[in-house]
Amino acid sequence: ELGLIAMVAAEVATPVATQPKAMSPSSVTVAVEDILYEEDLLRNAFSLKYWMRYLDAKRKTPAASRNVLFERALKHLPGSYKLWRMYMRERREQLKGQCPLGAAHAQAVLVFERALIFMHKMPRIWLEYFEFLLEVPRATHTRHAFDRALRSLPVTQHERIWPLYLRFVSQLGVTETAVRVYHRYLKYEPDGAEEYIEFLLSVGRVGEAAQRLAELLNRENFVSLRGQTRHSTWLRLCRLLSENPLQVAGKLRAEAIIRGGLREFESEVGYIWVSLADLFIRQAQFEQARDVYEEAITSVMTVRDFSLVFDAYAQYEESMITNAMDSLAELEAAAEGEAEESAAAVELAEAGADLDIRLARLERLTERRPELLSSVLLRQNPHSVKEWMRRVNLFKSEPARCIHTYATAVKTVSPEHATHGKLSSLWVAFAGFYEKHADVKNARAILRKACDVHFKSADELALVWLERAELELRAHKYNDALALLRDATTPPPPNERSKKALEAGPVRNRLYRVTKLWAMYADLEESVGTLDSAKRAYEQMFVLKVITPQLVLSMAAFLEEKGYFEQSFSAYERGVATFGFPWALELWRAYLSKFVGRYGGSKLERTRELYEQSLEKCPPDSSVELWRGYALYELQHGLARHAMRIFERGCAAVAPKERPELFRLHISKAAEAFGVARTRPIYEKAIEALADDAARLLCLEYAQLETKLGEVDRARALYTHAAQMYDPVSEAKVWSEWNDFEVEHGSEDSFREMLRIKRAVKAQFAAVGAATVRAPATSGGGEVGAAVGAAQDGYIPSDAWRGIQRGSVFKKGHLGLGYYRDELAARWQPLDLAATAAPLEPPLDAPPARRAEREGEEEEEEPAGADADVSVTQRRVPDGVFGSAAGLGKKRSAEEEPIGALERFKRAR
Repeated sequence: ELGLIAMVAAEVATPVATQPKAMSPSSVTVAVEDILYEEDLLRNAFSLKYWMRYLDAKRKTPAASRNVLFERALKHLPGSYKLWRMYMRERREQLKGQCPLGAAHAQAVLVFERALIFMHKMPRIWLEYFEFLLEVPRATHTRHAFDRALRSLPVTQHERIWPLYLRFVSQLGVTETAVRVYHRYLKYEPDGAEEYIEFLLSVGRVGEAAQRLAELLNRENFVSLRGQTRHSTWLRLCRLLSENPLQVAGKLRAEAIIRGGLREFESEVGYIWVSLADLFIRQAQFEQARDVYEEAITSVMTVRDFSLVFDAYAQYEESMITNAMDSLAELEAAAEGEAEESAAAVELAEAGADLDIRLARLERLTERRPELLSSVLLRQNPHSVKEWMRRVNLFKSEPARCIHTYATAVKTVSPEHATHGKLSSLWVAFAGFYEKHADVKNARAILRKACDVHFKSADELALVWLERAELELRAHKYNDALALLRDATTPPPPNERSKKALEAGPVRNRLYRVTKLWAMYADLEESVGTLDSAKRAYEQMFVLKVITPQLVLSMAAFLEEKGYFEQSFSAYERGVATFGFPWALELWRAYLSKFVGRYGGSKLERTRELYEQSLEKCPPDSSVELWRGYALYELQHGLARHAMRIFERGCAAVAPKERPELFRLHISKAAEAFGVARTRPIYEKAIEALADDAARLLCLEYAQLETKLGEVDRARALYTHAAQMYDPVSEAKVWSEWNDFEVEHGSEDSFREMLRIKRAVKAQFAAVGAATVRAPATSGGGEVGAAVGAAQDGYIPSDAWRGIQRGSVFKKGHLGLGYYRDELAARWQPLDLAATAAPLEPPLDAPPARRAEREGEEEEEEPAGADADVSVTQRRVPDGVFGSAAGLGKKRSAEEEPIGALERFKRAR
């Protein structure tokens, strides 16, 4: 053991280049439990495993002992990364809570330096060293260490060093050092310019930051590492230039850069103009700032940008006025007691005048806002007719500006691109402005010039010609107006009238096709011209095929007014030959009315031919009026049997919806002409031809007629036929009418037959209703009808009783009127659909005996086993439930019992 201790002491005491100083042998002691580890190290001193085992065993020993052990290990293994890493970590742990300026920290620095002699290619050792140095206030030593690391490590590993280096220089507080380090960093990583810009802004070097931003924007392939777009980066540069003009002066051309943004970033034009004005304001160049605002409000293209610039301009003027008022108040306080001719008084007067000028500028700016806004909208769309008209209204009190605006508008608006109105309306309004100011000469000149404009359509050009004619009429120049319209309606040569030539040629060639011009021309010819000239105008319209049904009616009325009746009728005939239905209907209506009113029955055959011609091509939907007039005319002036044949033809030719009315008129006129008996075949044809809704009404009317004539059997047959189309439940009035008829005119057998038919019809309607309830949806997926809805949660909505539904009862419950699921009803109700029709009670008018017989016949059989399943307790129903019907079920005496139809029949026998 003494020999082993001596060897260890000699090893520790031997000075080596890797130790800071030699240790005293007397300080080395070897515990008994460490002898085995020491013996292993004597045999394997260069084995890392034995040193790690020894260190693990000594983990709870004092720090000094472990440091000695680490030094011994590193003496034999100076290139072990693991040992150096553990040693440095333990030395850092030992220094926690100690003063950074103490000797222990200095010794730790020496340990790190010794480690880097062997581990200078290991970036992790450098990083731990830097983290340790950042805790120690040794700026120069730390900076040198970073520089040595960058020189020692390969370039591919510099990216691990630079973040700590940049953080160190940013926190150092020495701006120049940090700037130079960042310059070195940008040579290694040019994309780190954004980080450098942030640092420059944080230290107040705005000029260099703006310069770096400009360099970034000049790169065509610049992509921000922070997710910033080129647009946002440029706006940031603009803000820096405008807010710090003095710091960027001499480094960048701020005004040129900001104006360049106006061309590149059109979506932020308003903000850029405001920034440019702010640049001059911060340089105390107020007049130039005002010029920038004026230039901005006269060049922006959107309302949003205009609002932004205008608000900034108004705020600038208000701030200048506030400043001027403060200066004026100070001068007034300083000039108190001074003579009027003193320098202070003169300065006060100048300040007052300056304040007045600034107030006038602000007021003028506010007054100009509508005009400036109109200019913005017109710069957006210079072809907006509506906006030009609004702009004219802004200068109502200034005729010269109105004229200038009209002149500018008609020069600017293109006929092909005009929007929100027609260009012709601008020309007309321009001429109307001169006319309003009693300058008819210039109004004529404006409209004359407008007639030479190549408008988009002939209607626009026609509007100008019509306005020219109306202008002459208002000036009482009737002949001049007529001459203008003759010129406007003059057609081009025949070889230029083809459709292709008209579309390819000028719009003036298509002017003669505009109906409005011809209508006004015809009116003027009738009022101012001669009869022959008016007839020639209408004749020309027929030849050029520009006439309309209304103009035909005007021509006929004009000729009739002048006494040329046959020529008027000829105009009607040419009109109906030119136009088809439905436009010809009005012409035929007026023609026939005038002709019949003129000749009456004197020209019967000609009138018949006219009616036949009118009905030849008339569609069924529009012919009922012509058939009615034809038949009535024949009744009045011709033969009645001819009229009846006309009625028959008309009833077959008109549309189905018009037939009931015509049949009724036929029936009434036949009764007047030939008697009621001749109406029977008409009734029969009508019932056969009409739909059920109309036929059943005629059946009832026919039955009433036969009843009046005493033909009871014929009336009963009609009631039998009509009753099949009426529901006994919802249309009981018709059945009541038949019931009264049988009571008055029938027999017991006929009354029984009526009741049998009623039951059959009721069952038929009930079956239809049941089918509707069971299959509410149509085959095409249509909607359910209004009467019955779809079943939901045991409830089927229905506005009326539709027959017995299996397993349901009809009542008004909490969900409304309809069928509700009921288990008792499911067991009691029959399955046969024919039995779903509820028995009908005979009407109260029926004889009591017959009613009792009916009750006996229709008494339902109770299902077998019903008493076994259901226990029913019978109670007397109070009389108040029946209201006025209370007491009807009591037994009456023979004298009190009313006599019904059956009893009357028996007594009659």
